[in-house]
Amino acid sequence: MNEQRVLRGSGVSPGVACAPAMVIQWRFPDVPDRSVQPEEVDGEISRLRAAIASVVDHLLHLRDRVLQRAGLEESRIFDAQILMAQDEDFLASVEHLIRENNLSAETAFEFKALEIRALWSGTGSLRLRERLTDLSAIQMRVLRVLMGTDEEELAFQVGEQCIVVAHELSPGLTVQLDRDHVVGLISEEGTRTSHAAIVAHSLGIPAVMGAPGALEAIAPGTLVLLDGQSGRIVLDPTPHELDLARTQVTRRHKLELELESVAQQPAVTPDGRVITLMGNVDLPEEIDLALRNGAEGVGLLRTEFLVTGRTELPSEEEQLEYFRRVAHAFAPRPVVIRTFDLGGDKFPAAFDAPQEANPFLGWRSIRVCLDQPDIFRPQIRAILRAAAEYPVHMMLPLITRVEEVHRTHELIAEEAASLRRAGVPAAASVPVGVMVETPAAVIVADRLAKVSRFFSVGSNDLTQYTLVVDRGNARLANRFAPQDPAVVRQLQSILAAGEAEGIEVSVCGEMASEPLLAVLLIGLGYRRLSVAPPALLLLRWIVRKVPFEACRVAAENALLAETSHGVEEALRQGVKPFVDLRLLDLAAPLPGRTSGASLVP
Repeated sequence: MNEQRVLRGSGVSPGVACAPAMVIQWRFPDVPDRSVQPEEVDGEISRLRAAIASVVDHLLHLRDRVLQRAGLEESRIFDAQILMAQDEDFLASVEHLIRENNLSAETAFEFKALEIRALWSGTGSLRLRERLTDLSAIQMRVLRVLMGTDEEELAFQVGEQCIVVAHELSPGLTVQLDRDHVVGLISEEGTRTSHAAIVAHSLGIPAVMGAPGALEAIAPGTLVLLDGQSGRIVLDPTPHELDLARTQVTRRHKLELELESVAQQPAVTPDGRVITLMGNVDLPEEIDLALRNGAEGVGLLRTEFLVTGRTELPSEEEQLEYFRRVAHAFAPRPVVIRTFDLGGDKFPAAFDAPQEANPFLGWRSIRVCLDQPDIFRPQIRAILRAAAEYPVHMMLPLITRVEEVHRTHELIAEEAASLRRAGVPAAASVPVGVMVETPAAVIVADRLAKVSRFFSVGSNDLTQYTLVVDRGNARLANRFAPQDPAVVRQLQSILAAGEAEGIEVSVCGEMASEPLLAVLLIGLGYRRLSVAPPALLLLRWIVRKVPFEACRVAAENALLAETSHGVEEALRQGVKPFVDLRLLDLAAPLPGRTSGASLVP
């Protein structure tokens, strides 16, 4: 086979898809340097204002469509763009440039926008990436209007099934995609644990990320065969290759039928070991899917989407409304709310955060919340108020010190007393647990267990910090291995520390959704796993297929392995008598819609 037709990346969301490519190029219009006569200046300023009004109307329209399709929270990603487009200081600077230099509106607007881009890019701050994306979107839309080009928003104008190809898939772009027609995603940047990958995984859209050269190699309209499990991309597939893909899809469809049959069956191993399976909920639309797939509660309710792309922090009432909504849906089963994991590129636009050389090792997560109690207290109050009606728990991210847990308990006590004095119905306390996601937390896990009601392992960050591998770096994707012996040993240590104090220990990271790694976790002794809603059926199926004793022996052999490959091989040999390994290689979380044979012509 001609290897020029084959691209490889990281399979981040399993499934097979075949469709024409929809290439999204973030290219700015070619704006000529154009001067105008002095008497034309006022007309240029009027054109600028009219273009801004048109763009704002367009953004409001997009926000309404997202509101109808996904919900209120997701629609707020456009608020920052709307405010940015209407920024009076910026527009005044553009108008000044028009008047002082007799420039056309598009020439002056591009000049000032490029100034800001250069300023923000030069800071090296990762938290400005999202704002740069917003700025790029505004810049392109305004220039298109000013220059009279009539280019539609690609994400909303897909009329037939396609595979989207982009340099980088931002969370905002991913939310906008027409999910009825976008059957696959390809990105030059990103890894399986990047935010966009997690969203694609949750939606059940086959996706490959970290595929360098994809934009250059894939022309618009090219027929693309994508395997979101292996990360293999085939351009202009032959009839034989399509036949092989059909066979794979047929096998997957048979597997999905098996998975559907266990949806409401208990998650019990053949030899009687009960495993509690919960759902990770990132977006409101995942609630129904988690319930349909038999989630026994929410093991991780992320709260960052409440602030991402917004210009202000959510109020106590907004948070309470959302917590009640989720808790009511799952009652009487528990919901574990992770407190704000702010930091990195997840600061709201209005938050005055410092610029840091490495924000992912800096001021983030619990550190922000404890240093800025005005941010933390409303969330604590909302959780306490929800806990008066439903079984909700609080989980603290990126804990590395015992005193961080102590200080959180103090704040909880203070807010509970304040609510009581105000006569507001609220729980006097709430179960507080710790996310174990750093080697530091593992080392002091015995002490953290004494001040925590539960542990939940965040395997994504634990792997990242243990192996010193940026999980968002596509170049290092092959080194990001949660089955690495260094990680596996820590998993054993965390469980031992929790069991010694009699507290519940679970895993809420992405590794729990991988069938072989789930076998490892069960074999180590974990009884509670929390995964993205589409992965629940696959996980329930594997639990019911492989006896606990076989999982235990496989885990023991995995602990003896010296390499990540050795760990994987020990697990494969352990499950081989009970599961067809070919099915495991094909296995994918059952999406909201089947990945079915219709995707392959």
